[in-house]
Amino acid sequence: MTVHFIGAGPGAADLLTVRAVDLLRTSPVCLYAGTYLDPEVLAHCSPDAELIDTQHLDIDQITAHLVRAHESGSDVARLCSGDPSIYSALTDQTRRLDAHGVPWDITPGVPAYAAAAALLGTELTVPEVVQSVVLTRTRARSTAMPESEALANFARTGATLVLHLAITRIRPLADELAADYGSDCPVAVVYRASQPDQLILRGTLADIADQVEAATLRQAAVVLVGRALTPAITCTTSHLYDPARDRRTSTAPR
Repeated sequence: MTVHFIGAGPGAADLLTVRAVDLLRTSPVCLYAGTYLDPEVLAHCSPDAELIDTQHLDIDQITAHLVRAHESGSDVARLCSGDPSIYSALTDQTRRLDAHGVPWDITPGVPAYAAAAALLGTELTVPEVVQSVVLTRTRARSTAMPESEALANFARTGATLVLHLAITRIRPLADELAADYGSDCPVAVVYRASQPDQLILRGTLADIADQVEAATLRQAAVVLVGRALTPAITCTTSHLYDPARDRRTSTAPR
């Protein structure tokens, strides 16, 4: 049978795709990361489904559950927080499944940065201010970052930065980024976006670390940095919707 890697989105049960809900309803086995998931998401599963929390399992133990379900003739819903394309350990799992001859597919989900931007009520790209978004992380107790992906390299671009898995290093990160963005650069931290205990902190690179430490945030948060987060930002009209564009088009030679 098939292992379905499903983006669980930021955690809210009503932010899953229709396809994701259908797969959850029809899969006899569901593996999920209890650390990041709102339990209401699991309400989409069949009452008879076998539910396995993976938060204390290593990759080989997770693979063993997936292979066992396949060999017993069961489809598996493998829930990933956010979208499977970002920091989901998808590659680690699929290459092991390939080695066992287990088929798999992927259903995308709402990424954490998109849910965070929605809660902030902001666009991460603003005409003539910033037109790029960088999704990255830093190294703490995780895999080493390639030297070419040093945070300073991204900071020099002035792009909107979205930092995953970085909340425990917020103070040194803020100090490092201030060199390029300026200490007054807007920052937002969104904890458990869309879930009942969500929390939004807004500040600047100068004060955001104090706020995060006061709130004792240690996980499940994304950090957004950049001038696009400036409240009531002033910018030019997008070229796509600029009235002058219509006038230029209508008067162009035919």
